[in-house]
Amino acid sequence: MAGVDDGSIRERVAEIPEWYHTLELAPGVVTPGWFDLRDLPRRVPMPASTAGKRCLDIGTFDGFWAFELERRGADEVMAIDVLDPEKWDWPVGSEASVIEAVGRRKAAGRGFEVAREALGSKVERLEMSVYDLDPAVVGTFDFVYVGSLLLHLRDPVRAVERVATVCRGDALFVDAVDLPLSRLFPRRPIATLDAVGRPWWWKPNLAGVARIVNVGGFDIVRGPQLVYMRAGAGFTPGKVPLRRLRRLDGWQERVTLRRGEPHVAVLARPRVSG
Repeated sequence: MAGVDDGSIRERVAEIPEWYHTLELAPGVVTPGWFDLRDLPRRVPMPASTAGKRCLDIGTFDGFWAFELERRGADEVMAIDVLDPEKWDWPVGSEASVIEAVGRRKAAGRGFEVAREALGSKVERLEMSVYDLDPAVVGTFDFVYVGSLLLHLRDPVRAVERVATVCRGDALFVDAVDLPLSRLFPRRPIATLDAVGRPWWWKPNLAGVARIVNVGGFDIVRGPQLVYMRAGAGFTPGKVPLRRLRRLDGWQERVTLRRGEPHVAVLARPRVSG
């Protein structure tokens, strides 16, 4: 943030009720993110350099991936997100108090704005749903990042189809997976369905995410690769009761607490028709 000292940045960071991403905005000034993804770009198949590329970050939240793409030299980075929680994919019967509570985490996108100004970033953010992506409106992109989004969508296949319309290069999908199903069914695409009062919908196994990407119009270039999203300073760890450890979901909870949230990385390229 040009002309603003580190103390002022700290004050603005503290004004955000909850950060999703861990971001270093100045020397010694780090946001208390729910997740700390700072080592993840080295563990997933994203380009070492984005120089000369036009890039898109879908579901940007606090902007970690958008700023990373810019840091790697992208000519232009666009980020999209839906800031109004009322416009998310809520299951029928979701309570207003839950919508308000989950919406507070988004903080109307203020975390992104604070980070962009502190970093002196030129990333352009649009309030837009992935379902509304249209090359006539946003153009096309050489590299697209889609992170931790498909889990929250009622129709992930339709979302991937829209991503394919604006991608002229590679797309990297990184999303939550059901770890027990991945172990039990390593090749068969299968998923669990939540959708109980919150916008957490389908959680596939590794093969399931790859199939969603494929039927959405992409050829798989690399993956599916299991990765773990590590907790940040904003995450308050809990304990898994002993009785739950005998269940598969309890086992995943224990793995999550020890290693991070299980995700899958899939690098893909739009399928050429004909």
